[in-house]
Amino acid sequence: MSMHATTVEAIEVAPSVVTIGNFDGVHRGHRVLLRRAVDTAADAGLRSVAVTFEPHPAAVLRPGSEPLRLQSLDERVESLGACGVDEVVVLPFTAELAALSPEGFIEQVLVDGIGVHRIVIGTNFRFGHRAAGDVVTLVERGEDHGFTVEAVTLRELEGAAVSSSAIRQRLEAGELAWASAALGRPYAVRGTVVTGEGRGRTIGVPTANLDIDAGRLVPGNGVYAGRASVGEQRWAAVTNVGVRPTFDGQHRSVEVHLIDVATDLDLYGSALRFTFEHRIRGEQRFSGPDELVARIRTDIAEARDLLA
Repeated sequence: MSMHATTVEAIEVAPSVVTIGNFDGVHRGHRVLLRRAVDTAADAGLRSVAVTFEPHPAAVLRPGSEPLRLQSLDERVESLGACGVDEVVVLPFTAELAALSPEGFIEQVLVDGIGVHRIVIGTNFRFGHRAAGDVVTLVERGEDHGFTVEAVTLRELEGAAVSSSAIRQRLEAGELAWASAALGRPYAVRGTVVTGEGRGRTIGVPTANLDIDAGRLVPGNGVYAGRASVGEQRWAAVTNVGVRPTFDGQHRSVEVHLIDVATDLDLYGSALRFTFEHRIRGEQRFSGPDELVARIRTDIAEARDLLA
């Protein structure tokens, strides 16, 4: 069942276990927090609420410095709902919200807006004007307002902290294995199938060119094996991410070839999701179309084996 987000204005004020974060990717570290909030709320007969921000605070505080996203807002809300929270509150991150003192944020949003009874938070969480608020602030204010605080330590994976920024760095480097393990699932992107240069068809390897939202993270250039889906249909696929160096391309593109699928499948205008499961190789420049086609055939065979 898909989750519908609400706002602080619209949510009913009721005793709640609240957790807060950007939650981009809803990775395994986030899920520890969310499970804790859901379980604590269930034990106490209270409502569980996840609070998230849109846009990313950096987009307002330092425009142009905001990170590429691992999920769209809809996908994030869906993932938060899948963790079992009763409500997802999306706070529009504005200059006014950024200017609120930590005390103002606690009173207006958590106490008066939601009805916080207990807050479950990552130990590194900062909030309020100039990020002056932290776990200690919450504990102190909790005594005044009658809520308790539980701080949860960050998860580690192979000695590295699981965070959205660490996952972004690994994906950009093409390191799928760690990123997938940290996310708890393979990374996926969604895009609309648009008309490309039609070159794939002429060399006998038709591809669907994806138009992906500019703010969305696409893994590092190279060739990947994974699954493509449109609606309920799913196919094994191989995807090239890059600038097409053999054809002196300038634009970074994402081209998906469906393995062993009839060439006349018309996907133009469809929303296609590609799940990055294995990296086959980095981007290479070939001497010409023949060498490229030979390599693509090898890539397809390798992808077929990896996905079998």
